[in-house]
Amino acid sequence: MSEPLLTLRVARKQAATERICTLELEALPGQTLPPFTPGAHLELHLAEGLVRQYSLVNAPAESQLYRLGVLLDPQSRGGSRAVHEAVQPGQTLQVRGPRNHFALAPAARHHLLLAGGIGITPLLSMAQHLASPAQQGSGASFSLHYAARSRAQAAYLERLAEPDLAAQVHHHFDDGPPEQRLDLGALLAQPEPGTHVYVCGPQGFIEATLAAARHAGWPEDQLHYEYFGASVQAQAGDTGFEIELARSGKTVWVAPDCSAADALTEAGVPLMTACLQGVCGTCLTPVLAGQPDHRDAYLSAEEKAANQQFLPCCSRSLSARLVLDL
Repeated sequence: MSEPLLTLRVARKQAATERICTLELEALPGQTLPPFTPGAHLELHLAEGLVRQYSLVNAPAESQLYRLGVLLDPQSRGGSRAVHEAVQPGQTLQVRGPRNHFALAPAARHHLLLAGGIGITPLLSMAQHLASPAQQGSGASFSLHYAARSRAQAAYLERLAEPDLAAQVHHHFDDGPPEQRLDLGALLAQPEPGTHVYVCGPQGFIEATLAAARHAGWPEDQLHYEYFGASVQAQAGDTGFEIELARSGKTVWVAPDCSAADALTEAGVPLMTACLQGVCGTCLTPVLAGQPDHRDAYLSAEEKAANQQFLPCCSRSLSARLVLDL
């Protein structure tokens, strides 16, 4: 069962860059905010039924507010545009969470944080937590590499320049001198026991980072990543398949040009969805039989290989029938 919605007040909204705004949300009088851990996100419920996830930027020790960074996406399907244009200080928003699918590895001796563009948001939360006095005795160190198109498009530079973070932060700007640009191959050339890599940002940045790490032989369990969006497209050769609902015995047909989520919804099957891109995990559904065709950016390679769950918003089936625990 999903956790209940919270009603929070927009305490402040300000520009972090020309295309990134920061929202600060606070509890209503008499309420307290649920705690969160570094790397967590909130699910915002916006106008016209839009549901979107945005990472928390602040450190968990700032328990009196949630701070979110939101990039205005030129290809926005409505979510980021609604935040930038419609959400205003003083109004209330319904949210769900915080949730965390991008947590720090508790046994790591060193945390290597790699941020591309808006991917700085969860990694800044991690960096602030790791630099906090409460973590000084943990024995774990960290470094943060922040890649952006230009200094003007990089958010939260003032916070990154403060004494607790500055020595661990490395900036890389596409329009800067060649020697300061991020060289993923060099940075990840040597796998290091005890070091965990965290990467967040545009899909291309994440995939380039993971490719460089895997090529160098980094163990998969030392690589952690979170996508803000993923490209979900029909593929040549897509065929229809059947979904059997184990609890009722009902069968639902999924046409080649229809998503499993849409087919289930049209058949009257209750199914919660949010991102519709396979990145948030809201629609994660147990699989009892059959072989899913995983097309999400949420499940790990091991979870996909187990074929025990899939995301119907984007994934399909390699078998003629999937039996779901619905």
